[in-house]
This record gives sequence, C-alpha cells and structure tokens, in this order.
Amino acid sequence: MEKTASALQKILTDPGFAPYIVEERLLPATGGETVPFPTDLDSRLAARLWNRGIAEIYTHQGSVWAALQQGRNVVVLTPTASGKTLCYNLPTLQALLRDDKARALYLFPTKALSQDQQSELNELVGADIPIKVSTYDGDTPDSLRVAARDTGRIIISNPDMLHAGILPNHPRWIKFFSNLKYIVIDEAHAYRGVLGSHVADVLRRLRRVCAFYGSTPQFILCSATIANPRELAETLIGGEVSLVDNNGAPRGEKRIILYNPPLVDAVQGIRRSVVTESRRWMLAFLKGGIKTILFAHSRVKTEVAAAYVNEDLANIYTDNSRIRVEAYRGGLLPNERREIEKGLREGSIRGVVSTNALELGIDIGGLDASVVAGFPGSFNSFWQQSGRAGRRGGSSVAVFVASSSPLDQFIMNDPEWFFRGLPEEARINPDNPYILTDHVKCAAFELPFTDEELGGSGAFGTGARDVLEYLEEDGVVRHTGARWHWADRSFPAEGISLRSALADNVVIVDVTAGRNAVIGEMDRPSAKELIFKNAVYMHRGRQYLVESLDIPNRKCLVREAEVNYFTDGLVKTDIKVLTEDETLDFGVCTGVLGDVLVRSQAAKFKKIRFHTHENVGYGDIDLPEEEMQTRSLALLFGNTSAAATVLASAGEDGAGSILAGAGTLIKHMAPVFLLCDPRDLGMAERVRDPHFGVPALYIYDKYPGGTGLAESLGRHTGELFRSVYRVVAECPCKEGCPSCVGPGENKGGTAAFLRVLQK
Repeated sequence: MEKTASALQKILTDPGFAPYIVEERLLPATGGETVPFPTDLDSRLAARLWNRGIAEIYTHQGSVWAALQQGRNVVVLTPTASGKTLCYNLPTLQALLRDDKARALYLFPTKALSQDQQSELNELVGADIPIKVSTYDGDTPDSLRVAARDTGRIIISNPDMLHAGILPNHPRWIKFFSNLKYIVIDEAHAYRGVLGSHVADVLRRLRRVCAFYGSTPQFILCSATIANPRELAETLIGGEVSLVDNNGAPRGEKRIILYNPPLVDAVQGIRRSVVTESRRWMLAFLKGGIKTILFAHSRVKTEVAAAYVNEDLANIYTDNSRIRVEAYRGGLLPNERREIEKGLREGSIRGVVSTNALELGIDIGGLDASVVAGFPGSFNSFWQQSGRAGRRGGSSVAVFVASSSPLDQFIMNDPEWFFRGLPEEARINPDNPYILTDHVKCAAFELPFTDEELGGSGAFGTGARDVLEYLEEDGVVRHTGARWHWADRSFPAEGISLRSALADNVVIVDVTAGRNAVIGEMDRPSAKELIFKNAVYMHRGRQYLVESLDIPNRKCLVREAEVNYFTDGLVKTDIKVLTEDETLDFGVCTGVLGDVLVRSQAAKFKKIRFHTHENVGYGDIDLPEEEMQTRSLALLFGNTSAAATVLASAGEDGAGSILAGAGTLIKHMAPVFLLCDPRDLGMAERVRDPHFGVPALYIYDKYPGGTGLAESLGRHTGELFRSVYRVVAECPCKEGCPSCVGPGENKGGTAAFLRVLQK
C-alpha cells in the first residue's frame, strides 16, 4: 500500500501531469454500519458467513431481508462494491433451504456477470448447503442444459436467454416455473433506453408464464445510484417496489482527479488527444506498479489506446516489463472475454482498456486505478467506472481525462458543478409500439391471450389489444373463443434482439491465408459506419482491412494488414416530420413532440493517422441508407421570437452556423439531464424548415420508435439552455473550437442566440 501511495505521489507531482490537473479531491474512507444476523437465518448460512470473516451484515442487507420476509418486492440502491450480492443471496438460499422445491432465477445484463456471480454463489453453497447452481445462457453446452433445467435450484441467466431460450420453451420448465420463489435483477440501472424497454416486456411475459403455472415470485432488484430507482424498478416489473437506500457499507479512500490535456493551439482551442493523454496516465500507473483500467467508450478508441500502451511498453529484453495489457469490448468471442477476465483476477494481466463493457460489477480483481477517457455520458456511468478501482476496500485513484467536447470542458471550467452533480433519471418505454409489438408476438406464441387479461388484469394491461388486432389483420394471430392464438409457423423470439430494435448482427470473418475464422460481430447500423469496404478493423491489437461487407447475408470479410491509420465513417442525415403530437411553450421558443422519419447514410470515410491523428485522406462508401421512425423534440424559433431576430440578423449562412453551433452544444449537454450516452441522441438543424417554415433544431432518439428521451428532454429545456450558454460564454477560445460551438462556427452569433434562450 505504501509503495502504491509513493508511486501515485510521484505521478501527481510529475511536471508532465501536474500543471494540467484542474481539481484533485480526496473522498475519505468511511466506516460501515452493521446489524446482527437475522434471528431466523439458517445456521448453515450463518456458519458460512462466519467462515468468511463476516460476523454481522450491513444495514441495507438487513433492510432487504426484512422487506422480503414481509412479502414485498425490493430495489436496493447503494454504490459499487457495497455488498449488494449478499442482499439477494442470503434470502434466496434461506428460502431454498426451507423449501426443497423452491427455485430462483438470477438475471444479469451480461454473460460475463453471470459467470462471475456463479463463482460467488459457489463459495456459499457446499455439502452442507446442497443447492445446485446452474448457469443457463448462450455459452452453456447443450449437454448441460437439460440438467440445469431439471435439477438447477438457482438458474443464472440473462434477459436475452430468458427471452429467446427459456420463455418460448416454458413447457420444459414446468417444475421450475411452478416453484419460482425469487427473481433477482442485478444492475437494474443498466436496463434503460432500448434494452430496458425490451427487458420490461420480457418480464411481462415472465409474469404471465409464472401465473399460468401458479407462482407469484418476489423481485429483488439492485441498482447503482440513479435519481428514480423506485420508478424504474416498478416500470420494469409492473408492480409495487420498496426502496432500500440506507447504505451501510464502508468505503475505502478514493482520490478523484480532473485532468485537462494541454492546449496545442490556443486560438483554435485544440488540445492534446484524449486517447494520447489517457494512454500516458495508464502507462505511468502501470510502470509504477499500479493495476489500472482505462475506459475508452468506443470500440475504435479501445483498440487504439490498447495498441498505443502496448507499443510504449514493448521491450523484448524484459517481456514488456512483464506488464500485459488487453482490450475488452463488445464483439469479442466468449473464450476471449473469459481469458481476459481470468487474467485480471489472477494478476497475469496488469491493465485493461475497455468500453463500458466492464463498467458493471464483474469481479476483475484488485484494481488500484481507473482512467476515464472523456465523460462517459452520465454521472452514473462515471461513478460506476471510477468505482472499478478500489473494490477490495483499499485506497484508489480515478482520473477523468477531458476531451475537447463541450460537456467535458464545461466540467473542467466548473469542477464544483461536477462534484455536486445529481444522479440522472433512467427512462424506459415498454409501450414503445415497435418493442411492444415484438413482445406481444412472443407472448402469444408462449400462451394464448384471453379477452379477460386484455381488460387490464394481465401483465400487458390494455396495451396489447390494439397490437393483437393489428396482428390478426396480418394473419399472425387468430381470435376465437375469447382467446387470441398464435397462428404463424415462425418462432418470433428468434428474430428479435433485446440490445437494439434490430436482430440482424453482421458476422466478421478473418479470411487471411484461408483461415475463414469468425473473430467478432457487430449490429447492422454500426457495421455500415465502421466495417465498410476498405475500412480498418482492429481486434486485440491486430489490424484488418475490410475486403467486403455483405449486408443482405450479414457477413463481413477481413484480411490482416499493417497500416498506419484507422478509419471513421462520415454520416449525413435527413429528417421528415410524420406527426405533431404535442406542442410545448417554452417562452423563448416552441417545442413540438412527434414522430419523424430519419434517413441516414455513411457516404464517405476519413483515414486518421496513428499517434498524430491527422487526416490523411478520404474514401467513398457505397451502402444503402438506413431509415428509422422515431420520436423527436423540434425546437422552433418563430418569426416573432427574440431568438428568430438574432438568426435573421445573421443572414442565411450565419443563421446556419449559429444553429449548428447551438445544436452541437445541446446534443453534448443534453445527456447530463438524461441517463443516456450522447450517441443515444441525434440532432439536425434547419435554417428554413420545410415542414414548419421557421428555423428549427431537431433532437431525436436514435432508436426506432423512441425510448422516451425526447419527451424527457422537454422537461429540462430551461436548465439545458442555461448550461449551454455557460459553456460558450466561458470558453476561452476566440472564434469557436471543439470545446464549444465547433471550429469555424459563429461563436459570437451562437452566444447571442443562446443568451436570448437562457433568459
């Protein structure tokens, strides 16, 4: 511990870092609050806890136990590494020991978390606690699935497998569903947006099947800090939930550092690359013996940053100083993920560069430092990522390395605002018409709907009737004898992905030297922007050139290559208004909520040189456009408003620059008020909008049907306008830069425009 502290102090006083540390804040260690074991706790469980050095449980663990014994559903809200696992393991094991027929279902958002939690449970059960724990997910061999289904007392799975593998085959699970006592939903805050809307509908289907077999299981949900935990939990499970938020867990000392990379061009406001600076921090930590995780937030940045760090460490005489660093992201094969997780736990891997895939509570050993490369889109995500270091209770450090984005620079200009930042709300919309239709299909396949349950008594309430009538017209279901029966030969769950509104992933195949080996996969919209023909695809330190992208057959062929650049697709967007559902008066402008049709196309790509990040050329992309119907909030600046006067005085070209600058700021700042990533929102500006006939800014959900983000944003426009005005007013650049309105845009005009809006 002293060696780590000494290495950290040396780094923090290094002249290469110290002048650019904007804020350094020490969060002191806090003690825990405990209560005795419940008086009715099974003696075998008590003995297990004693053997692990646990003499009492935390107060929030005791509160969860008490609420469950009263028959209530519970959501527990506590920080990372606060013992949430024991909140559900203790009551579940107690119930299964008392009733040898009882079953429990654990749902985790990722397969990696499922594997991690099985290891945790295996430490609690044994010969004296004869409860079989089985993992049932896409990686479970067929030879083990039957045994898991028939004899598993606790089934560990994920919503995807529940949706596509378990619920459609519920007759094989009669014993399990008939005796289901508890359903555990861990990392509930991860179920927001599209995924959360899907999962809420999957849980509606689960409740229907349970009711059919005569069980009414209790739900235990665990969440990191969000503003509306009870609301999210109740929307997810469709029932009342008790909130437990009296965190009794101790916390180790944590140092939070806000670091703003140095300017390389003060006039244009250009700073050193966030990837380059994050790499420097990670390298310094690793060389100081500090085990580190770097969050890079995109697949490309993750691979690039890991490659940079390994290049810097490269030394054939010392085997890279015996420091191994890996990239961890979506699209890796299961054996690759587990190899990296195991290496982190055992210590053979000293550093990992990850997307938010490792943000959730996977036990990856005793990390001492977390480097967050750019604001991850929400305070919730930042504290989750910073919490990946220090999980063993010792001191730790988290470094937030700012990018040039408006939000990051806003934080650097007002660190107090960052530290007092309130947790965001998590929004889902299980009645999204696209998502609801998908799951009503699946539910009808599983069990016929009755007219009675469509009257409001069923899991889907009254919302399913319109969908069923539509499906009847389409010949997919038929209504007879007061029941709605599935009437199609298809297997609906097979074609529905919970992770997006599209189920058609593209498989990436390495054809180097005739290998024909699958090395990853990617959703179709992302594939069009990232693995088009002649794109550079990076995978665990290797570079590949894309030979072909076959969208109809969902296949991408790549070949190993050594190039000195990576690629980035450039997307153009067009919007058409379909409906005007609600008009909102914001005083300074008008808002219109409605449906829009968004057409997007990646038409060109640029080549970006490694290390210098200079643009070294362009290429064409020949792929069909994507169409999406979604929800939008259109901000209209009518002819009589003061904002319209500012735009009119700037002329048409100047007005376009002002709207583009304001739109850039709004898109980057809006995620502060919503629990979402900036990539969840789209933005488009129109100087003379063809539909409304006035200047307009469109902010829309980047998911078919929308997920409630546009509606939620309508409640925060006042705060949003004030925040974006502060960003542009406080930015030190002269004429616009990446940290405010963007280089080359009209900073003065945009400031005048936003000054009017924030009043």
